[in-house]
Order: sequence, then structure tokens, then C-alpha cells
Amino acid sequence: MTSMLYPELFKSLEQVRWNMDTDIPWDQFDASMLSDEQAKTIKMNAITEWAALPATEMFLRDNRGDSDFCAFMSVWFFEEQKHSLVLIEYLRRFRPDLVPTEEELHKVRFEFDPAPPLETLMLHFCGEIRLNHWYRCAADWHTEPVIKQIYKIISQDEARHGGAYLRYMKKSLSKDGDAARAAFAKIGVLMASAHRTEKPLHPTNLHVNQALFPNDTVQSRLPDPEWLEAWLDNQIKFDGEWEKKVVDRILHNLSLLFERPFKTVQELNRYRKEINARLPAEAAA
Repeated sequence: MTSMLYPELFKSLEQVRWNMDTDIPWDQFDASMLSDEQAKTIKMNAITEWAALPATEMFLRDNRGDSDFCAFMSVWFFEEQKHSLVLIEYLRRFRPDLVPTEEELHKVRFEFDPAPPLETLMLHFCGEIRLNHWYRCAADWHTEPVIKQIYKIISQDEARHGGAYLRYMKKSLSKDGDAARAAFAKIGVLMASAHRTEKPLHPTNLHVNQALFPNDTVQSRLPDPEWLEAWLDNQIKFDGEWEKKVVDRILHNLSLLFERPFKTVQELNRYRKEINARLPAEAAA
């Protein structure tokens, strides 16, 4: 029997948890270094981070049989909502006119259709890697010192969350074998092929409720549904070099997970086909 990961993850994340009062250098705020354009993007990120709420409801529903993972959600949910909170606090202090309303926040809370738990786990693992890089890029773009620091801090949280999801993926391999490998490889190929799609590949930008289509992505429910693409392309300039970093991290981690080196998405796709070819034979056995 595999042991629970939650106690150890709780302890390790607790040890590096940052404090909103003492770890954010609020007194270093420089109003001359914050533009209207920058401040508006902070509002959009604050609302997007609030979507951890419906994501948690989805995780708890679809992983009812996995109490270990659901217990970890208590930590993930707390830290993700804190990201929204610190961005809102920044606006409350320095741009109160841009603080999101409760109605704007509540609008991104809607039900996600049930989905296969293994695929969803991998999707969010890749999402954490992508968000870590988005926020690092945003920290470079911003000029105001306090918000630069906030984005650096929350980007580190996202990296740790990715590491925690990877631990649960490893646990799934020992339990579900090739079914887990197939699910992780399939989503890995999709999420590492973002350059082939027109829209940013992140869980908040994917359709998750057929009945609400096309208004069924988190981004579609923001005050400005077109914000994300503009933020990435025209503002923080998340270019091909940054995208390559995301793809490299996904491939590196899957190389460790599957104990086979993947230098390219094509190599990962070949592995995916190999696993899929094995699956029917395993099911028959």
C-alpha cells in the first residue's frame, strides 16, 4: 500500500509559506512606477486566481475515492485563494478603484463538467508550470517594486504546487500503471504543443461546461474576456523563448516520471502511441 502524501506535503509547504503582512514590502510602493495599463492586468489576474474555487469543487467531486489527494486540496486551495487575496490587497491599498467586486469574482465560480481525474491532474500540473513562467515574465514586465515582488512570490508557489502534483502523478503510476502513463502522455503532448494553437493553453482558458458553451471558460467570464491574449502577447510579451522554457520543464518532468528521456514533443508522442498500443492487451489480460 502506498503511503499518504498529504502529511508530508502539508509540512513542506507550511515551512515555506509567506506572510502577507511581513513578506510583502508594502512600504516600498512607488506610485510613479505603476501605469493604468499595469494596474488593470493585476485586477484580471486577481479574478482569474479566484477560479481556484470552482477548480477545487471539481477536484473534490471527481476524486471522491482519493482522500489523500482531496486532503491536499485544502493546502492548494488555501494558497491559490491567497494569490487572489494578495493581488486584491495590492489594489485595495494603491488602486481602490480597480478592486474586483464580489459579483465579478463570483462570476468565475461555475460548475465544471466531470472529467477523467488522471487527465485533469496532468492538465493542472502543466498549468502550474505555465503559470510559474507567466508570473515570472510578468514580474519582469512590471516596473513598480511591490507588485514585482508579489509576482515573484506567487510564481514560486505555483512551482511548488507543480511539484506536489508531480508526486501524486508518481503515486498514480504505481496504482494505475499504463492507464496513468497514457493519460499523462496524452495531456503532456497537448500542453507542450501550445505554439500550434491560437489560444493560451492553461486550465482557465479551456472549455469546461458544455451546457454553457461558449461562455464556459474562466477567461470568458472576466470583465474583459480578451484580456489574457493581450496580456501575454502585447504586454508581458510571453514569446517563443518563454514558451520553450515551459515545454522544456514539462518534458524534463515527464522524463523523470516515466524514466525515459524526452527531448522533444515528438518523442513524447511516440511514447504515448507505444503505451496506447500496450493498453488493449493489458485490458484483455
